[in-house]
Amino acid sequence: MALLKLAQATRDLLGLELTADQQTAFERYASEMVEWNEQRANLTAITEPLAVEMRHFLDSLSILKVVPMTAGLKVIDVGTGAGFPGLPLRIVAPAIKLTLLEATGKKTQFLEHMTTTLKYNNVKVVHSRAEDAGHDTAHREAYDLVLARSVAHMPILMEYLLPLAKLGGRCIAMKGENAADEARLAENALRLLGGRLAQIVPIELPHVAETHHLIVIDKVAATPNRYPRKPGIPSKTPL
Repeated sequence: MALLKLAQATRDLLGLELTADQQTAFERYASEMVEWNEQRANLTAITEPLAVEMRHFLDSLSILKVVPMTAGLKVIDVGTGAGFPGLPLRIVAPAIKLTLLEATGKKTQFLEHMTTTLKYNNVKVVHSRAEDAGHDTAHREAYDLVLARSVAHMPILMEYLLPLAKLGGRCIAMKGENAADEARLAENALRLLGGRLAQIVPIELPHVAETHHLIVIDKVAATPNRYPRKPGIPSKTPL
């Protein structure tokens, strides 16, 4: 799939120049995603080329507005689906240590396929629910940066994300126009889980009418061992 607007939009929004190899990686990613979406797995409802460029790729890269992708940064993308925002960030920041966490088997198969296709040997794909990963010693309080896009409402999402962030780390929830209201609803969850609202950053994407927002949460205290609760409970009984 030819991507005609991404390079210019990335330059305008982020001051980032995509290399020829990075542009090629994004084009391969888009093509493989659309093919898998049609033939093997329900990955995304967004398949039109310009929408893929803006709503998937550029939206994912908007994380760079608030957190530099420094070498060795341990990043986990929770409920990553088709790889957003984690895999686009890995394309432009090859020195990060990325884990893609996804509970749906067909989606993890696609992620494994993409990391193989792009020859990204240092990207881990983990087939697990966030509630289980949050109690796994390999993941609990292990990450500098914990990301999620369109996974759940904030009180639920914080119970998924904060147990994975190390003390002094950050969580970023990618949200739409109701971000401020969602953040207010999560105040109790943040208090219980060791998080503190740092900022809400508006993101204006070209060719996208609505404003997107990055809700940035600092991990300021250890998450009590009882969180996250068992799978399914956070969504049924939010904090």
